[in-house]
Amino acid sequence: MEKIEVAKKFANDIRIQVIKMVTAANSGHPGGPLGLADIYAALYTSILNHDPKNPEMPERDRLILSNGHVCAVRYAAMGLSGYFPVDDLLTFRNINSYLQGHPSTRYMKGIESSSGSLGQGLSVSVGLALGAKLKKETYKIYTCISDGECGEGMTWEAAQSAVHFKTDNLIAFMDRNYIQIDGNTEEVMKLEPLDKKFEMFGWNVINADGHNMEEIFSAFAKAKEHTSGPTLIVFRTILGKGVSYMENNPKWHGTPPNKEQEAQALAELA
Repeated sequence: MEKIEVAKKFANDIRIQVIKMVTAANSGHPGGPLGLADIYAALYTSILNHDPKNPEMPERDRLILSNGHVCAVRYAAMGLSGYFPVDDLLTFRNINSYLQGHPSTRYMKGIESSSGSLGQGLSVSVGLALGAKLKKETYKIYTCISDGECGEGMTWEAAQSAVHFKTDNLIAFMDRNYIQIDGNTEEVMKLEPLDKKFEMFGWNVINADGHNMEEIFSAFAKAKEHTSGPTLIVFRTILGKGVSYMENNPKWHGTPPNKEQEAQALAELA
């Protein structure tokens, strides 16, 4: 299908920009953005109802980034979609740039919430979903969460509320790569079985390969069809996907590559 091929190319372009951004800044998180690139490519090329020329159109879908430290993937997707000049991506994390290390509604349009401490995004999303239902709006609330932040109590309070208030307009998706800054999630704070825990709370849960574009599109399509409560898509991903020396290595959660490493990464992604 054409949309699959378009999304695959877009995902590779995202990865290239992420490497350039983090290297230029000599700061940031490359691993998570590389692992999420396929999902964000599907979102920005086909799934989200959005308009780069009118980022605040009332009927747009809302995308909340809870794990804000992976914002390079969102900035890259937005730049490549036409929200702002692609060249501006190289200002990432500069002191006067609108592309800060955590996204902020203060600096740019097209960002729905500011982020900082992990675990807050799902709560924000439940509020947005409830507001939309009260106003009888039809847009969806998409929420990117990490597996590591499921060690936060606030995530589970929000998960409980989402079910209680029947937020069928809320679709959360999880970057399940088993890695957080201190190492393997199951060693830092055992989370498994994550999907079953959300199911027990009453969520509709879908498991999918976060690097298989067909599965990504199918998972979001199934999530949209569910109308009796919130949905969580657990995407199995590989931290650092596409760059051999970064894949599944916790070091690259928050370490920028040097120029030599950048060259190798870009050669692999070419």
